[in-house]
Amino acid sequence: MLRALARFLRHIICSRRMIRFACFLLFAAIAMIFFANREIVKTSEQLTWNDVNAIPVRNVGLLLGARPGNNYFTRRINAAAELYHSGKVKWLLVSGDNGRKNYDESSGMQQALIAKGVPASAIFCDYAGFSTLDSVVRANKVFGENNITIISQEFHNQRAIWLAKQYGIDAIGYNAEDLDQGRGKLVRLREKLARVSAVIDATILHRQPKYLGPTVMIGPNSEHGCPATK
Repeated sequence: MLRALARFLRHIICSRRMIRFACFLLFAAIAMIFFANREIVKTSEQLTWNDVNAIPVRNVGLLLGARPGNNYFTRRINAAAELYHSGKVKWLLVSGDNGRKNYDESSGMQQALIAKGVPASAIFCDYAGFSTLDSVVRANKVFGENNITIISQEFHNQRAIWLAKQYGIDAIGYNAEDLDQGRGKLVRLREKLARVSAVIDATILHRQPKYLGPTVMIGPNSEHGCPATK
């Protein structure tokens, strides 16, 4: 009887400890999400523009990748083309994922921009933009740019600008049209987690891009462009 009572009490104590531990983890996760979101929004404040006429002129626009053909992709292409045709950037660096067979965000962006009237000679490709961090840091370490205009939806621009600041890059953002709240719920949930990941990567792990490679200078005398096929 006493042994059974002792086992029961141990079970209750362990269960309470597990509940307390689970509550601690939940509280820590919520606190981290809140901190990361506040830090990223604060850092990027007044550094993104919706009005193409108001945004400062910069040499290079960094277009962040998305799956070709989806709604975010189409809106980013429209924003990048508008920025170029308005004379707010001289060159477009399209940075996306090309790590899987038959999946090439950069070439998809290049072709879509050409269809919008952007000359092929004004487009440079980064085929190793596997993440936002990779795209932003490679724009500096591989393509030699330290003053860039990032092109994506506002929530994405905020995170990209924050990352740029952590790696010593001067970045502003031009906001592509966003999806309405109802259609973008899952993406916004993922963004909350992505912001936590960004803070951990940049401030704790000090992560670098998966690939770097030789320097490619963006400009009229560069032999490197953005071939339609590699």
